[in-house]
Amino acid sequence: MSKYRVMMHYSDGTSEMEDEVFETEEAAADHGAYMCACVEQGAEDRYNSNPGDYPLEDAVSADYEVIEIGD
Repeated sequence: MSKYRVMMHYSDGTSEMEDEVFETEEAAADHGAYMCACVEQGAEDRYNSNPGDYPLEDAVSADYEVIEIGD
């Protein structure tokens, strides 16, 4: 049975593979969406703490890719 991992892709050109391994593609996609929301929330929190130093237009955004791995 296949397992799945999540690769995060950031707007600054970097990528990183998440450590977690998921039993279903849906669980991996849920995790990827959650991580994207965390990146967005972090950017908003930094902006709210000091808008002059952390403008939202400079914030990094994220997308994810679900990758099927072997057993």
